[in-house]
Amino acid sequence: MGLPSSYLEETVISVDTREITPSPEIIVPLPTNPDDHTRKRVSEARLRRTMAVLTSINLVTLVGAWLISSTGSAIGSIVLPLVVIAYLAGGGFSAAKALDQLRRGKFTIDLLMVTAALGAASVGAWAEGGVLLFLFSLSNTLEKFALHRTRQAIETLLDLRPPEAVVIRDGRDIRIPTTELVIGDIVVVRPGERIPADGVVVVGASSVDQSPMTGESIPVDKAAGDSVFAGTLNGEGSLELRSTRPANDTTLQRIIRLVEVAQSEKAESQRFTDWFGTRYTIGVFIAAILATLLPRIVLGEALSISFYRAMTLLVVASPCAIVISIPAAILSAIARGARSGILFKGGAHLERAAKITAVGFDKTGTLTLGRPVLSEVRAVPGVETNTILQLAASAEARSEHPLARAIVDGAKAKNINLLACTSLAAIVGHGIEARIDGRLVWIGKKGLLELHGLVVPDTLLREARELAASGQTVIYVGDEAGVLGLVAAADTLRPYLDEALNSLRRLGINRLVMLTGDNSTVAATMASRLGIDYKADMLPVDKMVAIEELLEKGEFVAMVGDGINDAPSLAAATLGVSLGGTSTDVALETADLVLMGSDLRRLPEAIGLARAMNQIVRQNLIFAFSVMIILLISTFALSLRLPFAVVGHEGSTVLVILNGLRLLAYRSKPA
Repeated sequence: MGLPSSYLEETVISVDTREITPSPEIIVPLPTNPDDHTRKRVSEARLRRTMAVLTSINLVTLVGAWLISSTGSAIGSIVLPLVVIAYLAGGGFSAAKALDQLRRGKFTIDLLMVTAALGAASVGAWAEGGVLLFLFSLSNTLEKFALHRTRQAIETLLDLRPPEAVVIRDGRDIRIPTTELVIGDIVVVRPGERIPADGVVVVGASSVDQSPMTGESIPVDKAAGDSVFAGTLNGEGSLELRSTRPANDTTLQRIIRLVEVAQSEKAESQRFTDWFGTRYTIGVFIAAILATLLPRIVLGEALSISFYRAMTLLVVASPCAIVISIPAAILSAIARGARSGILFKGGAHLERAAKITAVGFDKTGTLTLGRPVLSEVRAVPGVETNTILQLAASAEARSEHPLARAIVDGAKAKNINLLACTSLAAIVGHGIEARIDGRLVWIGKKGLLELHGLVVPDTLLREARELAASGQTVIYVGDEAGVLGLVAAADTLRPYLDEALNSLRRLGINRLVMLTGDNSTVAATMASRLGIDYKADMLPVDKMVAIEELLEKGEFVAMVGDGINDAPSLAAATLGVSLGGTSTDVALETADLVLMGSDLRRLPEAIGLARAMNQIVRQNLIFAFSVMIILLISTFALSLRLPFAVVGHEGSTVLVILNGLRLLAYRSKPA
């Protein structure tokens, strides 16, 4: 028999049932036609696979052609077909996109890349063009996969809502699709089922795991009049609840919308890139046309000479070294981080990590382990603490409730043998009654003991209040002879947490704040212990607003969380961080950085690595732009020959790659 968590009286976790009022600007329509959504997913998956295959073909044929031509093989006649295949595979999507944009009057980097590659091939520098197309094709393919991962996060959130719900209509239980629920429906939720709608309990009592919504580490007691959230998990009792929101406007749906909107707001840098790319492309094309026509018109130069110069211009102006300056450093940093369990989801997130000036932390499961452990055993005079723990653990041995496991594990750690439990009865809302080794024992709320005529001594009551104020959950133990004492359990801080926080401070990050759904008493105690700021009693939208307030003050904010309720704030932050060992799928998908092993010491290491990467990127860009400018000046002033342009271009590319590879040897400063 499972142990109902409703017997927990002295729990310090409070449930804030404030309603989240959606603003019109954050209402994002969700897919309405499942068949259309499925077809779209299949089509996008096919496109991703095609792009990945073509990029691979481009690389393989390009390398094959280069090897054959460099060895002077007798089968050199197949070089041209290989080059053509490489160009078609690497440039097909870019060419189609460039032509589509051109029809709309837009000049993009895609057009410049394709033209530069063809220009290079026209003057014999086919390898140059092939490499350019490969890099561009690879970046486009990776972008498609990144977008796919983002959409998966939303789909995972949707999976929390059960597909069907049982409602009472005309006195009968009827099973209907969850999407058909309306305000006022009486919904039946059986033990172990997910709650399908936001509502208010009208009949029954149970414990509900609200961690997906509020981040609370312990299931919360629910009885008539209490609010519940869609997507949360019912415990051992049956509930009847009245739906208070339509199916498309639950708290879970709003979290989904908040994640979508917050993620879309990260596209500002992409708009700037498009703006810059259009102007750069137009500038290069104008320069190439002028380089072809002006010498012919003004100086009477042969068209073949001016065209050659223009093609050289396209080669040296193609931003190959500049393009690879950033990925060379980014890929090295990502590889280096992965060896230490630091998983960045892309270069943009590395750049953002380097700017971090403030860090927000979820509490339960992030700063703490997210599971209760036995913390205290208190006894009345004349009773041994081991006796109390033995009785409590013997009764709880058959339960899988987190608090029950904490008591049993605590007894095992002290090598206390468990006694035979011959009967066990759950008293919903109060606790349990058990007969242990012939002894009738009650374990649970103070009210359970008082119900059987037992009086809790004032001294024990004071101790219980002190324990509760420090964030511990108190459970009383008594038998027919009287009150015996109490056991307490509490969530514990993560190992090495102080070391991680101190390392962040050494990086100059002194704005550290805990954002938690627990009440202010628990939050204040923990924040004081860690020396950080805190905000308590927060719902998911509150956490996101707190992050946005920091952003408005000019801070670059990292948010560290592990639950579904953290997803909106993870998406809104400059850098969303989740813990790979304990985070939910949605937190892992929404986050920009995943710390495997759930070791928070990896966070300052990740920020240090990102700052080192940013420094190398700046070095690479300055060098690459300098070389390009020199080559451009030489093209016009010194009639630079194409082989020298290729050497200068390729040489700068190799050097920025080697500089980026230095990050593979990055070592974080010791704590």
